[in-house]
Amino acid sequence: MSASRHPALLSTDPELASFVAAEEVLQAQTLRLIPSENYVSAAVLEASGTVLQNKYSEGYPGRRYYEGQQNIDRVEALAIERAKGLFGVDHANVQPYSGSPANLAVYLAFAKPGDTVMGMALPMGGHLTHGWGVSATGSWFRGVQYGVRADTGLIDYDAVRDLALAERPKLIFCGGTALPRTIDFAAFAEIAREAGSILVADVAHIAGLIAGGAHPSPVDHVDVVSTTTHKTLRGPRGAMLMCREEHAKAIDKAVFPGLQGGPHNQTTAGIAVALHEAAQPSFTAYAHQVVANAKALAAALLQNGFDLVSGGTDNHLILIDLTGKDVPGKIAAKALDRAGIVVNYNTVPFDPRKPFDPSGVRIGTPSLTSRGLSTEHMPLVADWIARSVDAAAKGDEQALAAIRAEVTDLMAAFPAPGLPLS
Repeated sequence: MSASRHPALLSTDPELASFVAAEEVLQAQTLRLIPSENYVSAAVLEASGTVLQNKYSEGYPGRRYYEGQQNIDRVEALAIERAKGLFGVDHANVQPYSGSPANLAVYLAFAKPGDTVMGMALPMGGHLTHGWGVSATGSWFRGVQYGVRADTGLIDYDAVRDLALAERPKLIFCGGTALPRTIDFAAFAEIAREAGSILVADVAHIAGLIAGGAHPSPVDHVDVVSTTTHKTLRGPRGAMLMCREEHAKAIDKAVFPGLQGGPHNQTTAGIAVALHEAAQPSFTAYAHQVVANAKALAAALLQNGFDLVSGGTDNHLILIDLTGKDVPGKIAAKALDRAGIVVNYNTVPFDPRKPFDPSGVRIGTPSLTSRGLSTEHMPLVADWIARSVDAAAKGDEQALAAIRAEVTDLMAAFPAPGLPLS
């Protein structure tokens, strides 16, 4: 670790400093393909580590329960205005600590325990907080789930409509964590209108693509937009709720005092910086490059004999079904990790295997695009994945080590934003 980068940490707690240094090296040297991860800029890192950490700020700008908030109010108001401008929304709340509490605030704002809520089933690509049974949202509310077609891997909107009209849910969530295709927000809006439901777009994964014009926006179609601020948006680990003006009071009340106390002001500052960065032309180019890279990587994986859920991707994410390779997802993911390629094992639709030992792996292109890799590099990435999966099947650790050396060499040529290593 460079003493000039973290001198106080190094002096006060060298053990912890060594862990941070090791993580800096790991992030610099590995090819990070987890679609929910990214690199924040040095500016976002700096904003997230300021003296704003020292302030407690229950309430909202101009309406705090603590004095000394003159500067904090300006920071939060700036983040709010930037969110409203970037996404074209009436109202934005930048205080949720993360995506799950943000979604829980939506329940608190519009539903009561026992109400029916509807979302995509977790094994089909949905999120825990969309009413899945093991989540609090599935325990406190009556969750009903829709999925995808077995033959195409795509959402069947006719089936979604039938379920919504039969169940009349209070809330309908669209969006998820393993959806490689464009979400038809207009179709969901029509279904919600017919069913008399509040429609929530959870765009945590694709918020940056929406901001950059690389994915359609849900704003004109839904009641509430929920998102994290990292992933494709390249901000700190936080969340936002955006909505029409008619829902602003309910949303704000649900976040505070409904679910949490004072916001994390240093995170709010980092969000403000990330939103400013996302409004620049360079970010538009980035968002479109993320999609172009994902499409190129998907095409190269298909050429290497991989089975992709839905046959490809429209966004940043690719879901690989390894059933045909006779290598479980968990074994493949761990082998790829040893090869310097970081992915996560993941269920695939209609997966016969258990969630902790599923058939697939989930990959994405936000991080590698932040490092400057382009479509010309995607055949090489696909080849590394193919060779790693083959090595996993054979137990060939030498092959994995050879791939890791190749990955390290390429990563050295494309430094990651915000990392201190040359």
